[in-house]
Amino acid sequence: MTKEFARRRILIVDDEERMVRFIRLNLEHDGFLVSEAFNGREALQQLRDVSPDLILLDVMMPELDGFEVLQMVRETSKVPVLMLTAKGEEDDRVRGLELGADDYITKPFSPREMVSRVKAVLRRTESSSGSTHGLIEVDDRLRMDFDRREIWLEGEIIKLRPTEYRLLYHLVQNAGWVVTHDQLLTKVWGYEYRDEPHYVRLYINYLRKKLEEDPANPKYILTERGVGYRFVDFRREDVS
Repeated sequence: MTKEFARRRILIVDDEERMVRFIRLNLEHDGFLVSEAFNGREALQQLRDVSPDLILLDVMMPELDGFEVLQMVRETSKVPVLMLTAKGEEDDRVRGLELGADDYITKPFSPREMVSRVKAVLRRTESSSGSTHGLIEVDDRLRMDFDRREIWLEGEIIKLRPTEYRLLYHLVQNAGWVVTHDQLLTKVWGYEYRDEPHYVRLYINYLRKKLEEDPANPKYILTERGVGYRFVDFRREDVS
């Protein structure tokens, strides 16, 4: 049993009782507290009642499916959500991420893989940046204050999901330098994700849609083909 995340509460949402028992046993073995919900409405009630640190949310459920529940969760909460799906199709994975899920895991999965994913999501959502920048003025459009966790675009604060924020932070921290796919996966998602480069591409696209005037021709987040990404070196006034 590990003490790393002792007493963190995980809410399991799945209509299959056997699956809930399986997940619960393995999470409790690692020191987690566990709450259960067997449908979407119970999940929303539990979210209010127990304030979980992370939700394991099944996609295929009657009445309200996992995607619908996720949308409702995101209306009121930033709690990390890890989607459980029996489908390995990319469309389902992308849809969950676009709706605000932090990660997904495909059934069937091993206890070790499941617990590892839960810990990885908690690490990246709970860890602090470890350094400060003060106010960063990239150009007339874009300002960032990582001390206050605020991103300003054309005078208004824009909302970034936790993973988007961490990705932007690591790119800006290395402004002017190329950050490889592997480095971003390790820093933003965790070492467990080093073989899943599609995460980086997907979230780079999200950031560009939110920050760039023309996402197809970005001037802030630049692609270094076959290597990684580089945030423009605003300190040398490369932004035009």
